[in-house]
Amino acid sequence: MTSKPWLQRYDKGVPYTIDYPQKPLFHFLEQSAEKYPDRACTVFKGAVISYKEMNEITDRLAAALADMGVNKGDRVGIFMPNTPQFVMAYFGILKAGGVVVATNPLYTPAEIEYQANDAGIEVMFVMTNFYKTIKAAQPKTKIKKLIVTNLKETLPPVLSLLFTLAKEKKGGFRIEGGLGENEFWMKDLLAKYRPSDRPKLEVSPQDTALFQYSGGTTGISKGAVASHYNVVADTLMIKSWMTNLNEGKEITLMAIPLFHVYGMVAGMTFSMASGASMVMIPNARDLKDVLENINKYRPTIFPGVPTLYNAINNHPDVKAGKYNLSSIKACISGSAPLLRETKEKFEALSGGKVFEGYGLSEAPTATHCNPLLGENRTGSIGLPLPDVDCKIISLDDGETELPVGEIGELVISGPPVMKGYHNMPTETANALRTLSDGKVWLFTGDIAQMDEDGYFYIVDRKKELIKPGGFQVWPREVEEVLATHPKVLECGVAGIPDPYRGETVKAWIVLKPGETATEEELKAFCKEKLAAYKVPTHYEFRAELPKTTVGKILRRELVRQHKEAAGM
Repeated sequence: MTSKPWLQRYDKGVPYTIDYPQKPLFHFLEQSAEKYPDRACTVFKGAVISYKEMNEITDRLAAALADMGVNKGDRVGIFMPNTPQFVMAYFGILKAGGVVVATNPLYTPAEIEYQANDAGIEVMFVMTNFYKTIKAAQPKTKIKKLIVTNLKETLPPVLSLLFTLAKEKKGGFRIEGGLGENEFWMKDLLAKYRPSDRPKLEVSPQDTALFQYSGGTTGISKGAVASHYNVVADTLMIKSWMTNLNEGKEITLMAIPLFHVYGMVAGMTFSMASGASMVMIPNARDLKDVLENINKYRPTIFPGVPTLYNAINNHPDVKAGKYNLSSIKACISGSAPLLRETKEKFEALSGGKVFEGYGLSEAPTATHCNPLLGENRTGSIGLPLPDVDCKIISLDDGETELPVGEIGELVISGPPVMKGYHNMPTETANALRTLSDGKVWLFTGDIAQMDEDGYFYIVDRKKELIKPGGFQVWPREVEEVLATHPKVLECGVAGIPDPYRGETVKAWIVLKPGETATEEELKAFCKEKLAAYKVPTHYEFRAELPKTTVGKILRRELVRQHKEAAGM
């Protein structure tokens, strides 16, 4: 693209380009420890770890890992929820020259086996309540050593005392019979090593920092390989976008999972680079805990997903005014489409701004965002961040750049774009392509369009296009309409096999509490707003919809369940 119309829409103070420091990712922690030594790095149930303390703890862990034989480039796993220990493990691994592989703590042993074997993990950090899961997976992997931590190790003294033996057993936090051979308590390692024992090694910006596995929602999970430079660049892009940032004074609500690249970068490394305090939320589905933390710690920045904002909007105690959300000034919403009703309601409740962004594991994490102060266009993922170039490419030939307003595949070029997929040369070649302009472009698999001002709109996933009778239907468009029905809480739309049309549109509906609706009622509503071929022909009412851990509705799983029930 010869011009970048989006630059003219940037908020005042957002740079067109950034001078990225040639430093490893843990530079952000070291820098904040120097500038804000006594400021809280993490806050967990009232217990505070300062930036100075976190920097020293991660030096100690780096020393422990080096002593265990972790060398530069070795992949080390993390299997735990949002706790201070996750932050410790993450930066300890990077300081030892290792590569972080953060695994979803809700994974089954079989899912862990695949990732651990693909990445070649030999050392894994694990929280005690997930210890049994790792032990079940371990025999079929190369995992040799476990570093184990208990939730109570970072609780305040009073809560730690209240975390009794009975509670430990009930929550699965107690390991009966103690640890086995080649298993170590994290607290023992922290006592054994000194910060000065940290290995003296050079970690360059081009060294690998991260294997980030895709959720596997469109097939087999792929390990996107990111360098320190990729993550540093994206962190600083996000930071530059927040023009009202009070460095060293912000408080980030860490409710988005840290194992997910969105929480990891838009939450954790952004906070590190900004000297922000992170309020750790181990389970965002525990809305009472989320709301109590907002009330108590008054977070100013709340990266989240639409399902979480929607759940808060509809919580009876929020409606009753029992919680004060007014401290929140900025919310980047990602991982799933942000519907207008969700955005406007949360903004009315909090007084803050919710602005939709877009990102992916292959460019960890954000590439687009709506302006913080400028115009937020409904349904848009916003403008490309500084130094990100974008095109809309023809679906027919995968090469021709399309004009404004036309629909094609979104391709991206810029500093955050990954090195490639681990052990997947064919998939890497499909995703990273050199076009006629000589630049390498990441083909996202997302269908999008750009308006004349440079705002981008995701139409849908390339693989989820529905073709009833040869027409094209994008699930998101139908979902947007259904979500405006006053009785609908959430919905999913996908294509199912149809003997006459080849494929037809089906909607899965969750109604708001206490509401009832019929298929005819919803069909009539859709007919008023959609062309006839887009109107769902099948409706299924559900108590809940299958989702990823970051709240993205699994359309593929809905289709699978439909086919299974139909005996297909």
